[in-house]
Amino acid sequence: MSTAPDHDVVIIGAGISGISMAAHMGLICPDRSYTIVERRSAIGGTWDLFRYPGVRSDSDMHTLGFVFEPWLHDDAIADGPAILDYLNRTAKTRGITEHIQFNTEVVSTDWDPVAAMWTIRSRGPDGAESETTARWVYFASGYYDYDNPHDAALPNIGQFGGEVIHPQFWPQDLDYAGKRVVVIGSGATAVTIVPAMADKTASMTMLQRTPTWMASGPRQDRWNRLFRRWLPEKAAYWLTRQKNILLRSYFFNLSRRKPLKLAKTLRRFLRRDLGPAYSQEHFEPPYNPWRQRLCLVPDGDLFKAVRSGKASLETDTIAGFDAEGVKLSSGKHLPADIVITATGLRLVLAGKVAISIAGEPVDLTRHYFYRGTMFSNIPNLSVVFGYLNASWTLRADNVAAYIANVLKQMDENGSLIATPLLPAGEEPDEVEPFDYSSGYLQRARPLMPKSAARLPWRLNHNYLMDKADFRNRPISDGVLRFANPQVAKGTAPKPMKVAPQ
Repeated sequence: MSTAPDHDVVIIGAGISGISMAAHMGLICPDRSYTIVERRSAIGGTWDLFRYPGVRSDSDMHTLGFVFEPWLHDDAIADGPAILDYLNRTAKTRGITEHIQFNTEVVSTDWDPVAAMWTIRSRGPDGAESETTARWVYFASGYYDYDNPHDAALPNIGQFGGEVIHPQFWPQDLDYAGKRVVVIGSGATAVTIVPAMADKTASMTMLQRTPTWMASGPRQDRWNRLFRRWLPEKAAYWLTRQKNILLRSYFFNLSRRKPLKLAKTLRRFLRRDLGPAYSQEHFEPPYNPWRQRLCLVPDGDLFKAVRSGKASLETDTIAGFDAEGVKLSSGKHLPADIVITATGLRLVLAGKVAISIAGEPVDLTRHYFYRGTMFSNIPNLSVVFGYLNASWTLRADNVAAYIANVLKQMDENGSLIATPLLPAGEEPDEVEPFDYSSGYLQRARPLMPKSAARLPWRLNHNYLMDKADFRNRPISDGVLRFANPQVAKGTAPKPMKVAPQ
């Protein structure tokens, strides 16, 4: 006789996505049990991992914050410690913290079609392995490799005589006061580190192969301050959130409809913020805005550092290193005591966990995304893969609410299995899963599941469209099929409760 699983849901990861899922379960299907398995010793995910100077959100906290938990801090662009405090407070007040298994890394998960449950194998800090079972596995593990950042293969970097630091593994005792620092990179991490360190360094150079489109924005939201003066906190938060969602959506859509118009606007703002320090070479990319992520510069801090002479930019390729610094292809030499390699992330899907069904390995690249969170013909499994043009939490909240409602409907109809069915021969045409030229996304392309041109088989990057789809498309949409295992008499799993008719 089959036994019930240890948990209804195992959530892998205690960052933004995991906390969102746990909270939505408490709101929508509170009778369901869950545990969160977290490989680190604290909650926070990204915000617990990255500790480099100035680490902050790269989008506003009124959308990076949860839909159910208002962000009440004065800063709309918040630093890492403030975000960690928000996540810890949310987890504590909603009783989530007590459900977390820390220092536990999930190694594999295998679906048993007879028992209709997953067996999740984990490894503790002492290396010992253990197993637990669950009806549903929810991957809230983010989308990049915590162990191995992207190796840019910088030529002869071993010949450099100073310190080489990657932001993903920042040493908390690093002394950079009075040092010559070169930051290699032009993305959000480099744009954050340079102004945060520039006041203390002897020299600070941001070395980029290609410029990135940047735009300054206020660290504090004046509209939110106005709303909070006249409205209750929840109403002010909601209004600010909607305003920011619509504003970002407008600019992104403008980048696709009229890219030259947006480029002209950004160029005008850059000239205004940089004054005589502006140069096309360093601040105008060879691609249209939002073909790579637009970098936010809070209160123009990077521009102020460049304008004051505390920081400088070099746009060139690296020829090599010597004991004293960086040799550029142009023949220029950048003297350095510290080199920071802000060269990007390495993406992974499902936290590098081995997934199998009845012992047979599952290759996610052979399956289609379903509603941005599940996969064709794989039962009771979902992931969170955030928006590339909006705050991560917007997708995390969307899919957490959706999966919680799927669980609720399973409870009501007495089903143990929910599978997005895609019969052989009926697969839609495959399209690219994202329309961006960013290096970290192009490197990850071979790892990605399939995406179609239309919902529900599309990994969409339009929050407003997704929101409408989740609201209007029923859970029982004819694609997601509910079932119970077909097994021999006397071996069926314990039936779930059925709601009164």
